[in-house]
Amino acid sequence: MPKLRLDEAPAAALPLRFLLAMPCWGMAGGVLLLIDGAAPLHARWHPATLALVHAWTLGVLGNAMFGSLLQFLQVAAGAELRWRRGAPWLHAVFNLGALLLVIGLHGNVHLLLLVAGTLLPLAFLWLAAMTLPGLCAAAGERLLRAGTAAALACGVATALVGGALALLLAGGAAWPLAAVDVHAAFGVLGWMVLLLAAVGRVTMPMFQATGSVPVRAQATWLGGVVLALPFAGAWHLAHRDDVLLSALVALGGAGFALAVLALQWPVPKGRRHALFLQWRAGASALALAAPALLAGQGMLAGVLALAVGLPLLVGAMAMEIVPFVAWIDLRHRIPRGVRIPGVQRLLPDARKRRVLLTQALAAPLLVLALLWPQAWLARLAGAAQCVAWTVHGHALLGALHGARSFARSVEKAA
Repeated sequence: MPKLRLDEAPAAALPLRFLLAMPCWGMAGGVLLLIDGAAPLHARWHPATLALVHAWTLGVLGNAMFGSLLQFLQVAAGAELRWRRGAPWLHAVFNLGALLLVIGLHGNVHLLLLVAGTLLPLAFLWLAAMTLPGLCAAAGERLLRAGTAAALACGVATALVGGALALLLAGGAAWPLAAVDVHAAFGVLGWMVLLLAAVGRVTMPMFQATGSVPVRAQATWLGGVVLALPFAGAWHLAHRDDVLLSALVALGGAGFALAVLALQWPVPKGRRHALFLQWRAGASALALAAPALLAGQGMLAGVLALAVGLPLLVGAMAMEIVPFVAWIDLRHRIPRGVRIPGVQRLLPDARKRRVLLTQALAAPLLVLALLWPQAWLARLAGAAQCVAWTVHGHALLGALHGARSFARSVEKAA
């Protein structure tokens, strides 16, 4: 387990602006379901579906992963971040691009798609420029750095292909559907799952008291995905055969999910706190998405992975990172000799369990709305998503409010 470099942590505002945007996008996804009813859940190429998918993948998952990386790399991997002062602009470019893309896809507004297709690749290239040089220069934690670098490379590739597709749509051209499949495969397996696996290697033993995947096993899995994904993508583009690409995404994602569940299995019941339970639920949903994808049920696989499994995993980590960032900020602000509240006091486990409960109630409604196409049920699922992400956002803000209240009380006493 790497030693945390708390004194090298970036300013609190750098990761927080991304992590606090995540629940806002979750609520936006719920609003889209309230507006569109069942349409986004039953036709892959419907404009409402495309808008909802990108609200989840860019707004919820993208913000969580950007914010987590900008906090995690320097503290855990010792990777120096470049151009930190530009982080507010990176946040603005990324979220503006995501917003314009969602609106542009929903309403087929060509000008918005044109701008979004430029901004989003720029944001991913910017993130890579901030992080990759430091990753290459850092020492130690080779598997962590290799997995993170591979995920960043796949994220940039996903953004470049997605930007090109948005520009094509803005120009009135038809999408090359095979390229859309490759874009999705690189985004889900290459960017999201690879990054979660790399970060989870450090965070699961640290926060969940689990063991670690053997180095050789994880290196083999990582190398296999990194080598097979471009090959499967090229094969799909050349032959229009989605069997190989779908199988790779399903097996790669299932491998990660089953590894998480296996590592959690020996943990004693007394240590199975909210983070543990939320990762178990998220990994289970991700594991169920794999057979759905192999069976040709792409919409069901998408809901299980993109709307349930991955948001549970990254949302749980956000509830660890935000109070941790607030605690580090207190260490820097509060004079020595004053005892500051611990991370778990800033965001107690009971509050995290309330978040998990609302997510656990909202997730089955989404799946049911997909399996039973009723407009009222889809809108009920949308309302449940709004409630769940509101509770999540309130928990994150509560941790920050607790830290600020403590700092003010110390300043008044002084």
